[in-house]
Amino acid sequence: MGADTDVTNLNKGDRMTLTAAMGQRPTTPNANLRGYTPSAPSARGVNAAPQMPMRSYEVAALRADGSLYIGQDKAPAIPLFESAFSAFARGTLIATPQGDVAIEDLQPGDMVNTSTGEPARLIWIGSSSFVPADAGRRVPLIRIMPDTFGQGRPSSFLTLGPSARILHTPHRLRSEAGEQRLLTPVREFVDGVNVIEVVPPTPVRLFHFCLDRHATISAGGIEMETFHPGANATKSVSHNLRDRFMGMFPRIGHMTDFGPLAHPRAAEASTNADAI
Repeated sequence: MGADTDVTNLNKGDRMTLTAAMGQRPTTPNANLRGYTPSAPSARGVNAAPQMPMRSYEVAALRADGSLYIGQDKAPAIPLFESAFSAFARGTLIATPQGDVAIEDLQPGDMVNTSTGEPARLIWIGSSSFVPADAGRRVPLIRIMPDTFGQGRPSSFLTLGPSARILHTPHRLRSEAGEQRLLTPVREFVDGVNVIEVVPPTPVRLFHFCLDRHATISAGGIEMETFHPGANATKSVSHNLRDRFMGMFPRIGHMTDFGPLAHPRAAEASTNADAI
């Protein structure tokens, strides 16, 4: 996947900015995309089919041997890829054993508090830039007002991306779920008052991250899930796109390597559960 930059001269305790550590890789959009076939011109060479939209994604991760991987690549702006990079807005506070840390300051190897009470190691963090108001690829953000889900949940307003899931069962499923709490896309709670859509006209950087196991963590005081693509995430894409997606995760050789879900997910009211 893209340019592979080994950071070999960092000392223990050193911090780095993900975007600052990236090397820029000159690319021609779509030219080297495995699984992507450029649209052929028509017989008259005039009306070519529209190309697949692309987006630049940034990744920092631990390899299996503990070394650090940092990379940047372009890939299709389709739900499979977008969902891995679009849960938390810049500035979201994540609970760690050292206190709350802004998500953009988290680094591979950091420990993050989980809902079980046992911290887990962050092994992967990805980010990308989105323009929520872009007419061609509209990506509305979700803003949750303070105390919407109870006292201190969240503690202040919280801005999330379209792939964020909260550990909270929606009203429509409570009779079916019983006492079981479900991971639910936060957009299902949009009510126009306490949970609203926002579409800033300027670019917004969104993040998502994986721990060494799927878990729920505290983001702004709300229990939210870490990234997991879901069991059916790659069933509707080509093998080449599936392999390209897994190539963004240095520790993943097969989709089962993401492990089991920490909690069941709520079936979405519309569209399939793995689309953002």
